[in-house]
Amino acid sequence: MPQEMAVEVVRDPSHGFTGVPPQPGSTPHPPEGERPAELRVKLYRTSEKTLTIFACAPDPAAPRWHEAPLEVSTDDLRERADRLRNRWHDLVVYYQCEGDELGARVGSRPFAEAADLSELADRAESVTARLAEEGYDLLDVMLHGSGYDLGRFREFLFTALGGKEPLRVSFDSEVHLPWPMLAVDPSTCATPWEAFLGHRHQVEQTNSGYPWDHAPLGDRDLATTSLNKDDSLDLVGRAREVHKLLEQRSRLIVRSHGSDLLHALAAPVLNEDVMYFWCHGRMVHGGPSTPGLSIRLSDDEHIDGPVVSRKRRRFRRDSHARFKPFVLLNACGTARAAAPGRLKHLGQELIDMGADGVLAPQIDMPQDFATEYAYAFLDLYLTGRYTAGEISRLLVRRFASEFRNPLALAYALHCGIDSRLRLAS
Repeated sequence: MPQEMAVEVVRDPSHGFTGVPPQPGSTPHPPEGERPAELRVKLYRTSEKTLTIFACAPDPAAPRWHEAPLEVSTDDLRERADRLRNRWHDLVVYYQCEGDELGARVGSRPFAEAADLSELADRAESVTARLAEEGYDLLDVMLHGSGYDLGRFREFLFTALGGKEPLRVSFDSEVHLPWPMLAVDPSTCATPWEAFLGHRHQVEQTNSGYPWDHAPLGDRDLATTSLNKDDSLDLVGRAREVHKLLEQRSRLIVRSHGSDLLHALAAPVLNEDVMYFWCHGRMVHGGPSTPGLSIRLSDDEHIDGPVVSRKRRRFRRDSHARFKPFVLLNACGTARAAAPGRLKHLGQELIDMGADGVLAPQIDMPQDFATEYAYAFLDLYLTGRYTAGEISRLLVRRFASEFRNPLALAYALHCGIDSRLRLAS
């Protein structure tokens, strides 16, 4: 007797699984050369205790699917991810000089007080090597096991991630790991920097849901951006230069009060191409659920995922409404995600409400470096020539080669790997 089969489409349905060729202008491309091949990896729960990993080989001419059950638990993966973030805090962000080392004063935090670590190159190289080992350990633990299928999958994925060709790697996973901070085996790389996934490839955490049509804005001569800030941070690092950059290169909306931001979010059409947040973020306990991420501008209005949902959920999937900004969320820990079944963190909710992508740090980012990164990212993104995925990888390499600083690896993309500024919609 015929039976219907359950089918789940795990790739972009407009490419790869249909005979319809990509339409002109529908997919952003690098300014020169071909776009890197795409590798999609999906982690999903097949039972209460079992995770299965699935991937499609980056060969559009002959795509091959790989699948295997993982032998590590979801809780263990999350704990390992938290440990990796904590190691970055210990070795970089909160590292304190205890003696007359590095030519720095006792008690100083040399890696957090300057973006350029060239004068500390030897120490930075040593720390980066340790972080690469930690990143490799997490990926190794995720794929460790005795199953035959898992062994074959491990061989495939390490070969793909460790290959010479850069890829566009999308991880669709209910376990949000700090993907750019993970690494292939450092012993197979010329330098520890080259082991990190964020150095080798364009990387994003993605969702499998379909996008929807937003109200068009027509052709414009200039992008619209917003600076959502805490005024107390105006004098930190290059914060004023970032403000000036946005002012000169876009139509800028400045908000210093959470009430103004909530008012804008409550409108059906928010026509901003880029939303930049320069403020404080913290984890807040709101009940029996896991702590949720909250940000605060200059006032006492705390803004979290449930607040964003309350303001915008009636407009979700409404083609007469618009909320499609690329969001640079420069507040501590804002790239982290809540566990499934818990209240969604701010970045997750912005994506669910329609944001084109969210770029945010996985750790407590030193403020001076955060302003350097924001200036460099926005300067490139506002040209309209590069995608967010291209820029994030480029900045990892730039800060590594010019400043010997690994902190760009701690910025993670949640969707938006192909996001690019477009003045026509």
